[in-house]
Amino acid sequence: MNVCVFSSSSNAIPETYFEEARNLGRLIAASGWNLIYGGANVGLMRACAEAARENGAKTVGIIPELIHAHRLSNPNDHEQIITPNMRERKYLMRKRSNFFVALPGGFGTLEEILEVITLKQLNYHNKAVVFINTNGYYNSLFEQFEKAYNETFAKESYRSMYYVASNSREAITYLQQYTPSEPLAKWFNVPDKENESKN
Repeated sequence: MNVCVFSSSSNAIPETYFEEARNLGRLIAASGWNLIYGGANVGLMRACAEAARENGAKTVGIIPELIHAHRLSNPNDHEQIITPNMRERKYLMRKRSNFFVALPGGFGTLEEILEVITLKQLNYHNKAVVFINTNGYYNSLFEQFEKAYNETFAKESYRSMYYVASNSREAITYLQQYTPSEPLAKWFNVPDKENESKN
């Protein structure tokens, strides 16, 4: 099984986030799984990848040419894929993965994990999606989700499309037990084209 991990590329963040990233890498290896990630040699990306590799997991880094050119790719990966752009990078990460996990991260991580949730909402895939909410990092995002549910910008049933774990152990347990659910209908009320044309 291939686990895609989205995460920060910052080295400036508190150590507690690095500790959890390393925990996740070790647990991915202990589960006999492979790691698919953004391929950078900095931040939580590197911490997770190195821990996974050192404990026996295969690591596959997928990195855009622009970032690779800045010498930011991890040379230790078992497989390195350099893509022409970010779009192709994300496509390959999704295509090659069975599960998606978001460690804390910035704009890129948010964009990546929200995209896989959106694609799941639209029934492009039915793979597990997990947030690891280290130190309550994603609490404000989940408050925004609640506002979307409360004001019917999103269906309450969409809560089942992702799982919030407090740590890596909880996340791995969820992934080990994950069973794809029935696809959810995206729209609250789809207009009837025949009736619409008569109005």
